[in-house]
Amino acid sequence: MTRGLFGSLKGGCRYDGNDLEVVRMGIEEFAKPIGAAIAFLAGAIATGWAQSRIGTAGAGTIAEKPETAGVLIVMEAIPETMTILGFVVAAIIMLM
Repeated sequence: MTRGLFGSLKGGCRYDGNDLEVVRMGIEEFAKPIGAAIAFLAGAIATGWAQSRIGTAGAGTIAEKPETAGVLIVMEAIPETMTILGFVVAAIIMLM
């Protein structure tokens, strides 16, 4: 198997003085980044799905009643908290 400058797909590299050592990562090292990615991705996908539904309904509502624009802007911003929560959970996972 040929290794590039940064090691194989399952590892990375460690620079120690004048020596470049290839480091292989086990499943334990991949568990945290994968868990953090799932936490953030789930929140982001849910936010996108919710905002698409709210935005579609909001466009029709504003077309009929322009005075409801302020309420709909707030309603569009509320699902964004799921992405923020996903980011916080991902950060906590990476720090543990």
